[in-house]
Amino acid sequence: MKQTLSFDDVLLVPQSSDINSRSEVSLERKITDVSFNLPIISSPMDTVTETDMALKMFKAGGLGIVHRYSTIQEQTAMVGDIRNTLEEEQSQQVNSISAAIGTSGDFFERAQELYNVGARILCIDVAHGHHKLVKNAIKKIRNQWDSNIAIIAGNVATKEAYLDLSEWGADAVRVGIGGGSICSTRIQTGHGVPTFQSVYDCKYTDGAAIIADGGIKTAGDIVKALAAGADFVMLGSMLAGTEESPGSVFAASNGKRYKVYRGMASVEAQVAWRGNARSLEGVSTTIPFKGSVEKILSNLAMNIRSGLSYTGVRNITQLQSRCEFITQTAAGRVESGTHILNKNV
Repeated sequence: MKQTLSFDDVLLVPQSSDINSRSEVSLERKITDVSFNLPIISSPMDTVTETDMALKMFKAGGLGIVHRYSTIQEQTAMVGDIRNTLEEEQSQQVNSISAAIGTSGDFFERAQELYNVGARILCIDVAHGHHKLVKNAIKKIRNQWDSNIAIIAGNVATKEAYLDLSEWGADAVRVGIGGGSICSTRIQTGHGVPTFQSVYDCKYTDGAAIIADGGIKTAGDIVKALAAGADFVMLGSMLAGTEESPGSVFAASNGKRYKVYRGMASVEAQVAWRGNARSLEGVSTTIPFKGSVEKILSNLAMNIRSGLSYTGVRNITQLQSRCEFITQTAAGRVESGTHILNKNV
C-alpha cells in the first residue's frame, strides 16, 4: 500500500543563495498565454469570490473566479461589473476575467452568457473532475470557442486524471480532492489523496497548468505546492472572512466580528443555491473578520518570494528544478511551529 504525504509531512532544504532582495524574485505564471504576477487564485465559492474579490485579486496580480452558485443573470451581472471597471481602468486584465460553470442542466447556456459579457477563462467547477460529464463539457466549450476561451477543470487527485483532463482540452487543472478546510469528502466518502501528494505525482508532465487546491494553510504550504509542481494555488479559507468576500459582517456576544464561510457541498450552501441538499460533503462555519484582503495577499507575496530565496532561485520554474524535499517526524512538525505558544507558562 502506497504511503502518501501532506504539506505538514515535508520541508524544503535551504540552499546557497546569491539573491540580494526579494524584488529579484518573479512569481509570474501563465494559463495559456495569459500571465499573472501572483500565482494565487481565489476559489469559486459563494463566501469567497464575487465582484469585489475578483477585482482585488486582479490588483494583486492574481485571479479570482466568480462562483456559479447563483442565477445566470446574477453571475453575468457580476462579470459585467468586473469588465466595466477594468475597461475604465484600461486594464489588460479585461481579457482574463474568469467565472465558474457546471457540467449539466443549463451549464452551456451559462457559458454562452458569460462569454457574451466578457468572461474568457471558464472554470468547470465540480467535485469529481475525472468524469465523462467533464470531458463532454470541455469538448463542447472547445468546439464552440476554440482557443478564444481558456478552460480550467477539476478537481482531480491522480496523475492519470490530470493527464486525461489535459488531453481532453483543459488548459489548467485543479489538483486536490478532499483537502479543503470546510470539505468533508474524505470523511463522508472515504476517497481522497493529500493535496501535496497529488501535486507531486503530477510533476514533470507536459500537460495543463497545475492548480493546487485544498489543504493549504500558510505561505509555506504555498511554497511547497509550487515546488512540488503547481503553477498556481487556489485559496478559500485564507481569503474568506475578508472585507471583499461575499456576506455580511456580524458581531457575536463576545464583541468580536465574524463572517460565514461554507463549503459548497454543505447543506446550508446547497439549500440556499438550489433549494435542497443532494450530498453531505461540506460544512458551514463562521470565521473572524480579517479586514481587507489586500494585506493578506501582500504578505503572502512577500513570504512566497522569501521561500524561493531560501532555495536560491529567482522564479518558480527554477524552484521546481532545484528544490530538495525532506520528510519530517511528528517531533519535527512540533519544532517547525511556533512551539513556545504550546508551553505552559
